[in-house]
Amino acid sequence: MFAVIETGGKQYKVQKDDVIFVEKLAAEKDSTVEFKVLALDGDDGLKIGVPYVEGATVSGKVLKNGKSPKITVFTYKPKKNEKRKMGHRQPYTKVQIESINA
Repeated sequence: MFAVIETGGKQYKVQKDDVIFVEKLAAEKDSTVEFKVLALDGDDGLKIGVPYVEGATVSGKVLKNGKSPKITVFTYKPKKNEKRKMGHRQPYTKVQIESINA
């Protein structure tokens, strides 16, 4: 059984006990979060929501809030002596999928 969920403007295909990294959520460590289900595949076939599957939820446990490794962003314009170097660390939330409720 798997489900396709939506969070942070992105879609994820998840199963029970999967660990996913999603855009940062406003949730503390060890709390439970609920996700909207776009599609659900179970024993009785595939259900596709319009836009969400009625009565279906996916619950997960927040394992960690953190930041990804730093990336360097360097922009320049040739022959103009114009350059800019920046770093960026994207915040994320690490979630373990506990149950898929159809």
